[in-house]
Amino acid sequence: PGRKGSVLGRRWEEKPSSFLGTKWKDTAEIVIIGGGCIGVSLAYHLAKAGMKDVILLEKSELTAGSTWHAAGLTTYFHPGINLKKIHYYSIKLYEKLEEETGQAVGFHQPGSIRIASTPTRVDEFKYQMTRAGWHPAEQYLIGPERIQELFPILNMEKVLAGLYNPGDGHIDPYSLTMALAAGARKYGALLNYPVQVTNLSPRSDGTWEVETPHGIIRTNRIVNTAGFWAREIGTMIGLHHPLIPVHHQYVVTSTIPEVKALKTELPVLRDLEGSYYLRQERDGLLFGPYESQEKMKLQESWVTNGVPPGFGKELFESDLDRIMDHIEAAMAMVPVLKQADIINTVAGPITYSPDILPMVGPHQGVRNYWVAIGFGYGIIHAGGVGKYLSDWILGGEPPFDLIELDPNRYGKWSTTQYTATKARESYGFNNIVGYPKEERFAGRPTERVSGLYKVLKSKCSMGFHAGWEQPHWFYKSGDEIGYKPSFRRTNWFEPVGREYKQVMEKVGVIDLTPFGKFIVKGNDSVKLLDHLFANVIPKVGATNISHMLTPRGQVYAELTVSHLSPGEFLLVTGSGSELHDLRWIEEEALKGGYNVEIKNITDEMGVLGIAGPFARKVLQKLTIEDLSDSAFKFLQSRYIKLSDIAATAIRISYSGELGWELYHRKEDSAALYNVIMEAGQEEGIDDFGTYALNALRLEKAFRAWGAEMNCDTNPLEAGLDYFIKLNKPADFIGKQALKQIKEKGLKRRLVYLTLETANIDPEGNESVWHNGRVVGNTTSGNYSYSTQQSLAFAYVPTELSKVGQKLEVELLGQNYSATIVEEPLVLTEQTRTRLQKKGGSAKV
Repeated sequence: PGRKGSVLGRRWEEKPSSFLGTKWKDTAEIVIIGGGCIGVSLAYHLAKAGMKDVILLEKSELTAGSTWHAAGLTTYFHPGINLKKIHYYSIKLYEKLEEETGQAVGFHQPGSIRIASTPTRVDEFKYQMTRAGWHPAEQYLIGPERIQELFPILNMEKVLAGLYNPGDGHIDPYSLTMALAAGARKYGALLNYPVQVTNLSPRSDGTWEVETPHGIIRTNRIVNTAGFWAREIGTMIGLHHPLIPVHHQYVVTSTIPEVKALKTELPVLRDLEGSYYLRQERDGLLFGPYESQEKMKLQESWVTNGVPPGFGKELFESDLDRIMDHIEAAMAMVPVLKQADIINTVAGPITYSPDILPMVGPHQGVRNYWVAIGFGYGIIHAGGVGKYLSDWILGGEPPFDLIELDPNRYGKWSTTQYTATKARESYGFNNIVGYPKEERFAGRPTERVSGLYKVLKSKCSMGFHAGWEQPHWFYKSGDEIGYKPSFRRTNWFEPVGREYKQVMEKVGVIDLTPFGKFIVKGNDSVKLLDHLFANVIPKVGATNISHMLTPRGQVYAELTVSHLSPGEFLLVTGSGSELHDLRWIEEEALKGGYNVEIKNITDEMGVLGIAGPFARKVLQKLTIEDLSDSAFKFLQSRYIKLSDIAATAIRISYSGELGWELYHRKEDSAALYNVIMEAGQEEGIDDFGTYALNALRLEKAFRAWGAEMNCDTNPLEAGLDYFIKLNKPADFIGKQALKQIKEKGLKRRLVYLTLETANIDPEGNESVWHNGRVVGNTTSGNYSYSTQQSLAFAYVPTELSKVGQKLEVELLGQNYSATIVEEPLVLTEQTRTRLQKKGGSAKV
């Protein structure tokens, strides 16, 4: 490290005099630490929205770090769902920024084409088309002729199809940041540099003291946007952000006559099999590869020893040997490259998180400390993330669902070793095929394994959930085992049907240890939970499903709440939202001054689920406790002993069948599992995994948080009315907003669809069509093993939400007929039992 760099003729301010010419302030509403494009965008958006006293501190000069040398690519495309909104906003902002600020931004929008040169890649493009159809950005699947037209210097031999986004392109990162900085100053933000933050001190009232060589600034909130220095800022307050700098190289050629002769600028090209991007740079080409995880290079010394003092606008030494395979692939695809001279090679640091996605939002466990860090693609994210965070900070809740960027998705299990291993994998996998239900295996298992991991690991295909390993499906003799991803039904389809049948007809056991688990107790526990949850508080010994809503009335979280003893509650949430939910609960407890103790017991407690018609019979053999229906009712919880192993048993099952969840010390998991399996031999007991559980819950029409409900949905349109008690006395968060939503009437509703498909099933986020146009989207889907058809939940306009309505769902480029049906397809065990007692018929 340390080579002075110049990139594409970009210049930076030689005299960073902003601090010298600015009035120093010692108080601020917010202090943003880091003056790359992300931090400056946040300052711009907050100031523009009217926040006073916005201060940004930069240790050297604006754009130092990763921004100034970035290739500057901008695209509407993202394989995920929520990040498409970030990309869209960024591009729309960049289009008008010059006009608003008077600063040129060097924005080129020639479009971009992703190239498919294998049939699997064509499937992936079709899969991405249905996920894009219900979003506003233009995206087209185009054939070889159109590709040749748009990119005439391409060798078409292997080209099968292209994914084309008009409006994509590239921007000069330095000019973009300067325009955002001009806008931020225009609206009243202070950008102070060179000012190094030397220490951060939290105060008891939740405010902060930011120490610098120029004095202390007292602020209400800190946002860490420090790029590859973000780890060092986190360390000041005892946080270890899982980030690591990677070496990314791109090369720039001299003038190429065939490029110079073109009348219009070439679209940005992404050759996914060759794993590189290529775009026009003046009359030459700029080309950047993503090497395999074996060849790519991490700057690990910065993690252990810190970033070298003074490193800011330097580059690494280039290493063309490392990217030679990609250079050859590019020459084969764009033959004019063979004759081109390389005039510049840029090798600079970019920061990676383990899963390549940034960390954006408030941090659990530290008050008023926010982050926007870990950006592998900071230029396209800068505008949208600045706006997203600004809206969240000013509005008190996320403007839309973006849980995949939640900094709290990582925890103590995200070690430095894990971060390095995953960053290697993520960088190397930049352009691999993105399948549904994707699993990535580097860095696994983490230290976070359930007490059953050793017992089960060779018997099943494991999935990764917030650091945990959890069985997806189990192997039997004759099965094709292992991870075999596909866009169609694959090797787990029949085994999952077998597990489904096991639970419906006999009894199954599932490891649910990854659930997030909290104990809330104290004098004000009932008061706090009554304020947090839209449902009533369960009586002692009872359990219910409760939702935390945002002030706007959106569904922030879904938890099961069990009242264990007077004033003591067990709260359980999904593995992916453990710290997401805990942060919200802790913040509300602090804000309201509630006298409560909140403890995260996720890692201490194991959970086994047992479900199926023989579940009671099996457990009864192990306990003196009466488990009969009248003695241990549905949604009751109590402390029991099973063969001398202590457990809190809750009569509930996400399968909708007769079942219990058994909460116990994690070190007892293997023993508890063994006694249950032994006791159930006569009943034919067996294991089942999360894929079968998902099939079971969908047939019962149970909603899932993160799919049918999240921060983009209100509980009324999601059909959760039963759990929302608008008439309870407590003024729970979101109550007033929900009353207004109810008064105004709903614009869309969640509906339940059956589909006629062939060897393919919906999984969620597909486009729903009616009369030749996209009218909505699926939220989750699966195969119904009982009725032998595909099944999905979807949001559609209210006028199209009646039972019997015919619609279409797009899967892999084909529209399949779908019909809205009455929910559920299969009645829950509870309902069937009730109907049988009344002498009615029970549909199974």
